[in-house]
Amino acid sequence: MGEYRIVLADADTVWRKNIKTVLNKCGYWVVGEAGDGVSALKLIRNRQPDLLIIDTALQGMDGLQVAKIVYEDKLAPVVATTSSNHQNIMENARDARVYALLFKPISESSLLPAVELALVNYQEIVGLEKNIKELKETLEARKLVERAKGILMETMGLKETEAFRRMQRQSMNQRVSMRAVAEAVIMSYDLKN
Repeated sequence: MGEYRIVLADADTVWRKNIKTVLNKCGYWVVGEAGDGVSALKLIRNRQPDLLIIDTALQGMDGLQVAKIVYEDKLAPVVATTSSNHQNIMENARDARVYALLFKPISESSLLPAVELALVNYQEIVGLEKNIKELKETLEARKLVERAKGILMETMGLKETEAFRRMQRQSMNQRVSMRAVAEAVIMSYDLKN
């Protein structure tokens, strides 16, 4: 466990104090506490924690509404807590995209695995999303390069390897990416036609 930064949001100050003690004992750093949903959201945006532990029944904005916003804005993973056992709580927690739902009273033996798994799974998801974005950009760049090669082959009567080498040379001489060269070729072609 590293020194992860955590925000706690619960109306019960005694509960927050107890959970903070457990987390601090295990090497986590509680960087903020809030008693209502709106304050929790402001705190998360200001402190940029690694994890949010929030009660589902907060005033102003309930914990699951906050969790959904935190998920959509990719601010941190959320572990939700509840003392309610109503039928829709699991479905609502799933819709809010929380990483774990813990029922009060919460023991150290249930809190710590939920916290650790939420942190690890969130980091893995962030890494996968980054890889997907990079792959999409690479694929888009390749498509542009292929289109630009086709334009050079058509307009200048070059073979595929010659067109590619010409673009590669231009990329090195201008110190820009192949994508930038391809975009320039395509733009120039589009302006002429």
